Amino acid sequence: MSTEFVDRVEDMAELRSLVADLADGRGGRALVVDSVSGMGKSALLQAFTGHAAAASPPHTCRAVTTRCHPGIGSGLMYGPVVDLLLKLGEDIKQPGVFRRMLSFTGQGVVRSAPEVLSAIVPGLGAVFTLGREVTEASLASGSMPFDSLLPFQQGAAVRIVEALLELVRQGPPAVLLIDDVQHSDPSSLLVLDQLLRRISGEPIAVVLSHTTDGAYLDGPGAMVEELLHRWDTEGLIQRRTLNGLPGDAVAELVERRHPDAPSALSEELSQVTLGHPIFVTLCLDEWTPEQGTRIALPASLSRVVEGRLRMLAEQDRELLAIGATQGSTFLSRTVAAVKGAPHDEVMERLRRIAQDHRLIVAEEPPGWARMEASDCYRFEHRALWGVVYAQQSAEQTRSRHARIASALTVAGAQEMPLERRLEIAHHLRLGGPACLAASADVHYALARDAAMEGLSFAEAEQHCDVAISAARDLPEREEGRDRRLVQAVELLLSLTEVRWRGQSRPAGGPDIDALAAEAEAAAERCRAPELKIRTRLLRGKTLLATRGLVPSLDKLREAVELAENHDDAVALFVARVEYGRQVSKRKLADGLAQLREAERMYASDARLGGSDDPVLQHARNLGEMQLGITLFDSGHLGEALTRLHRCVERLRSEPLRAELPIALNYLAQVYAGLGADQEAEAVLREALAFEADRGGDSGWHAYNTALLAHILAGRADSRSESLDLVTAAWAETERTWLVNLVPIVRNLYAEILLRTGDAAGDVLDQAYRLAAATVAETQRSGMVRSEIAAQSLRSRILLLQGAPGPAESAAREALRILDEVGDMPALRTEEVLYYSAVVLSAHGAQDEAPALLERARAEVARKADLVGSSAMVRRFLANVSLNRAIRAGEGVAR
Repeated sequence: MSTEFVDRVEDMAELRSLVADLADGRGGRALVVDSVSGMGKSALLQAFTGHAAAASPPHTCRAVTTRCHPGIGSGLMYGPVVDLLLKLGEDIKQPGVFRRMLSFTGQGVVRSAPEVLSAIVPGLGAVFTLGREVTEASLASGSMPFDSLLPFQQGAAVRIVEALLELVRQGPPAVLLIDDVQHSDPSSLLVLDQLLRRISGEPIAVVLSHTTDGAYLDGPGAMVEELLHRWDTEGLIQRRTLNGLPGDAVAELVERRHPDAPSALSEELSQVTLGHPIFVTLCLDEWTPEQGTRIALPASLSRVVEGRLRMLAEQDRELLAIGATQGSTFLSRTVAAVKGAPHDEVMERLRRIAQDHRLIVAEEPPGWARMEASDCYRFEHRALWGVVYAQQSAEQTRSRHARIASALTVAGAQEMPLERRLEIAHHLRLGGPACLAASADVHYALARDAAMEGLSFAEAEQHCDVAISAARDLPEREEGRDRRLVQAVELLLSLTEVRWRGQSRPAGGPDIDALAAEAEAAAERCRAPELKIRTRLLRGKTLLATRGLVPSLDKLREAVELAENHDDAVALFVARVEYGRQVSKRKLADGLAQLREAERMYASDARLGGSDDPVLQHARNLGEMQLGITLFDSGHLGEALTRLHRCVERLRSEPLRAELPIALNYLAQVYAGLGADQEAEAVLREALAFEADRGGDSGWHAYNTALLAHILAGRADSRSESLDLVTAAWAETERTWLVNLVPIVRNLYAEILLRTGDAAGDVLDQAYRLAAATVAETQRSGMVRSEIAAQSLRSRILLLQGAPGPAESAAREALRILDEVGDMPALRTEEVLYYSAVVLSAHGAQDEAPALLERARAEVARKADLVGSSAMVRRFLANVSLNRAIRAGEGVAR
């Protein structure tokens, strides 16, 4: 049921002001038009598009429109984005990369959105290719630091926005109109988020229409509403609510539809309907001259639809109910298959319904169905469709959805266009118990494809949720149930890991440890050793985030033991690397032993070293760099430098380079520890440039930024840059929140404030709050290394604040833990000993302070013996300011 457009003066004026701003070079804005369903948003945007096309002078502004479609929107990656790019590209005349997009127009049926985007967006193909390989290795290994995937998705969005803006700049200013944004896919929303942050000063404006009353059967409506609220709060959009038609607009409609009607009819109509366009149209549809000014307001839309349906034959009503089960748009061939009737007969009946009744209208079939040899119809309004759909019984609905899924499924399903696969998945999801196994399988396959092919992790999460729910609902004894549950849970937890933020529930996500425990129990029931090992590894990661390091290590150790008993070299190698990486945080010697054994395995077992499996390559990279940094943390600076330099050189030559920012971080730590600050700065700037080219936030990018800030803080002429860098690093750390990096970056922030703040009160207070927050967090998480560093920082800050007693208490606590656990990663033992000596000396403990100083000197001497060449030893002793202070005994009374 379409509603005719009548001039909404104020609303149209607001839209025209966007064009005026663009024409005057004032840059773009974004407007969201909100309303309940049927208030005329689409008609308003259509009328505005017509006005823009007829503007004088011509080509003042382009209006480029697209629409987000219901039902499959949550899984159709980049749907409206591809549409907008193709339409913008139609106006580009000069040769170049954007001309290629014209050859893709209409090919979305046979090509995936990532394929199309890769062909038309410069550099995007490489991002998708690398991201796909990294994601595949991550999902297959279960041990990838998933933070490394987030930049690929964000980087893809950044490149798409840059291409879109470049297209706009090559022609007249453009207004992008996206209708029904509540049905948008998450990948397009990520692009839109990036675009809204860039339009200021650009010749582009954005208009979104948003329906606010949708209890949508399928779609990310809640996600969109949350995003709109955030954009509104941040000032990125203006929101305008479309209310009922004003009286003059109702009068205009009456004049158009019934020019001979009494003059008082429009006033009565306004009062009765409150200007709601659908009800205005319904009343005018039903009005006859005999009624005069009497208006019979329909009691509800349902009553009207029911009345119209009663005029149909029973068989025709059944056809419409089947059609409504497929969706607001449906295919005659599908209806015929579900009904079990000849297609020719069904086509003729639907044609007559469309011709003789105001319920359905002929429509172009969706792209995935254009080869179906089928008529296509849509209900006049989604509200009408909803009424017809709701008139079925629960079992009628379920069984028809199941039959529709079967009718749409053909051999070679993986070769189907994504839209068709999503349509099938939608009906399986609603098809009841008979469809549970198929629904779990189809949604799991869609999730993997969304993650690996389009880096569309939000869509993948949604499919995982369905797969998990379907697997849970299967009978416990059904074959394959537990394996389905394990694989879907593992995928979901990998996809959400970047949002865990050290909590049991990531933002908008599941209870991660409960899910991991559920997968672990399912793997036990499967009696599949490889699943038991993988779920132990997974549980170790969720426990690290939710309950701390010690419970995590118990599970990771179990995974190693299971792999040893199973005699699976690949599983054992991956598990040993992961356990070695984490146990180093608790006891360096244990971590060193595990990592050396993993290295020996890789060198001696052809199943490992002779394989080009990306999972093994990834585990090998992580293990090699972790061994290097663990050697550094243990004092073996020379060997650590050799190993990490070799690892970095190899990673630089690899096509993937996913772990390169981590390896560069470790190498920079060793360089800085040897007094080679210039070399450390160079590799950190390389790491930052590498990730900046990918785009997007990253926890390791934040850590590298903070480490660079720490190096610059030692130079008087770079302190301002240091503070700017560490502030940005902490903000990025808060956004990414990798549980093992958060306390390290926070401590670096406090250290830099301490070194650059000139003992100013406010700065010291801020540094103290940061250190205290780390102490509180690490006492829960078990990250002892950072707790020791934070206690040491607290003692130094308290001393500067004139509180030597509390300073001594904090220093003694740092010493107590250090003596209990020994050397720790990312922590210099000599630094804790030295500053404890300084604090105790200042508070009168002259008998203890010299002994601590001697311990610090002994530690420096031990490391000097392990550095290597005499030139490196001299550099280590002379260029590292801490080493100079320790050897001179600065601040410690003798």
